[in-house]
Amino acid sequence: MTTANGLICFTNCLLPTEDGGLVQKDLWIDERRGIILDSQRTFFQRKERPDRVIDLGGNILSPGFIDIQINGAYNFDFSVYEGDDEAYRTGLRRVAQNIVETGVTSLLPTIITQEKSLYPKLLHLLRPYSAPRSATLLGWHAEGPFIQFAKRGAHAPQFLVPAKEEIKSFEDIYGEENLADTEDWLMAGDAQDALGVRVITAAPEVDGVMSSVEELVRRGIVFSIGHSIATTDIATAAVQRGARLITHLFNAMPQLHHRDPSIIGLLGASPAQSPRTSGSAKAALPALASLHSDPSVTEHAAAQEGAKLTSEAFDDVQTPPQTPVLRAQEDLGLQKGKVADLAFERPFYEMIVDGIHSHPNSVRLAYTAYPEGCILITDAMKILDPHLKDGVHEWRDGKRFVKAGDKLYLEGTDTLAGSVVTLDKCVRNFSRFTGCSLGEAIRCATFNPARCLGLENRKGTLRPGADADLVVLDRQGKVLSTWVAGKEVWTKEN
Repeated sequence: MTTANGLICFTNCLLPTEDGGLVQKDLWIDERRGIILDSQRTFFQRKERPDRVIDLGGNILSPGFIDIQINGAYNFDFSVYEGDDEAYRTGLRRVAQNIVETGVTSLLPTIITQEKSLYPKLLHLLRPYSAPRSATLLGWHAEGPFIQFAKRGAHAPQFLVPAKEEIKSFEDIYGEENLADTEDWLMAGDAQDALGVRVITAAPEVDGVMSSVEELVRRGIVFSIGHSIATTDIATAAVQRGARLITHLFNAMPQLHHRDPSIIGLLGASPAQSPRTSGSAKAALPALASLHSDPSVTEHAAAQEGAKLTSEAFDDVQTPPQTPVLRAQEDLGLQKGKVADLAFERPFYEMIVDGIHSHPNSVRLAYTAYPEGCILITDAMKILDPHLKDGVHEWRDGKRFVKAGDKLYLEGTDTLAGSVVTLDKCVRNFSRFTGCSLGEAIRCATFNPARCLGLENRKGTLRPGADADLVVLDRQGKVLSTWVAGKEVWTKEN
């Protein structure tokens, strides 16, 4: 029920700050406009007090969670299109309406590698969408098909392709209209407030990808490094060209090696690194790209290692370290505590914190190296549903899975089929795994993803003027209620 003047004051609550703190403070919102207010300015300008005051009993009032990589939920798979636009939109709406119970108020539907003809249709259907009482669909995240064969995970190998014609190859796959400059892309859709994002996960060592990064970024697309065997030098070169994100850190990439830390090493990027793509890095591109089309490499590895995990994020082969390339020695600093400037900004990185995809020690190691860049994701499959009971369930292609907590096994095997962890549980796990405060964990599901997507003035924040997308958490991080655009859309049953 809307109050007489539309003003609501939340009191007796802890508010997460953008640096990960928690402060005791009131929050005012305008439920009519669906935005957060500057309480003092509103009071002195409008000479009004909120008609409705909500005492949160000392609980946490957080910005709504943002999931920037999710493959599906509530029995709907974003990657599956069966020829019926309305049926697909119905599935999208079902996810958006239900996922608010996990504290998620914005999400980025993700599609994995598809048959070429499906991309233009799927990406068109995944334009930004918002509706009353539902989480906001921010746009799309295309994971593949320009990824490394050796790190394909569950992506269909027959659909993986190089970008031999560079940016034209991307346009041919995704559809030229879906890769238009941000303003043109948004104007062509139905988004009323022109808020939307696009993310592409690709391997920079694959033929034609590296030379396309700058143009994709210029068009407003977030380029993410993933499903890749890029060396440190190649990964660094991609970041210098505009890559802004790492897809599900530790998974589907070379593991950390002291001589060549590869993609993971970007978190601890050293000022001694070459500020430009070195000759060695350029020379390494053709050799690495050749693995993309050579299945014998991974087939041999699979035969050596036996059965592997089949989650989309898991990879298939270990990759050898490469020789690092360092830049010429420069003057050393003399001021204690001052770290030399980097030639580039370190990228954000995603982590699936379900206790399955990454060990707690690995999670803590990454966060300690670069806390400002950490983004929590679910990478969840269509079977994400907090109400789904443990047991045997239908999956797809005649297969069935066994659900045991957050783990999914293919029936009759001990092969993992992915995870169904919710983002609120990732937040709680993250605080336990790293030892960080709950406020710091919340930042990794709110402000950090918003900054990565360039939405930090509207989403993932409690700044005045931001969208009043909120989640009330108890002091253990469990969701009590969720608000979208100033309206309560879900509350926990007592």
